[in-house]
Amino acid sequence: MRIWSLHPKYLDAKGLVALWREALLARHVLEGKTAGYRNHPQLTRFKNLQKPVEAINEYLTTVYEEAMHRGYRFDQTKIGGASATTRIEVTAGQLEYEFHHLMKKLRTRDPEKFRQLQCTADIETNRLFEVVAGGIEAWEIV
Repeated sequence: MRIWSLHPKYLDAKGLVALWREALLARHVLEGKTAGYRNHPQLTRFKNLQKPVEAINEYLTTVYEEAMHRGYRFDQTKIGGASATTRIEVTAGQLEYEFHHLMKKLRTRDPEKFRQLQCTADIETNRLFEVVAGGIEAWEIV
């Protein structure tokens, strides 16, 4: 499971669809509707919130909007009520790590997307996140 801190605009088609599915699975986990993945490190930052389900819904909203921008047909009814005021801190080091991780994937999976992103200087996040100083997050598996 990878719940990217990066804005979904950086993902290729395969990555965006996978993110949608994985974030929906994360939502089910946070709602207590599944036995699997309950202790997945990627969910730590959501579990620490007062309203984790609303936060994942806000996350999913950004993914949904990117999908619509690309002309995909994701089912918006799978997203519940969101909290536009919730923000989760993500370190600059984590954001850099994720971007480089994605670029390694894109180099072979989608060379055109790789070329488009090569000169990216300012990495944007999913709007749920707020960048703070720091290295790679403790929950990241490196």
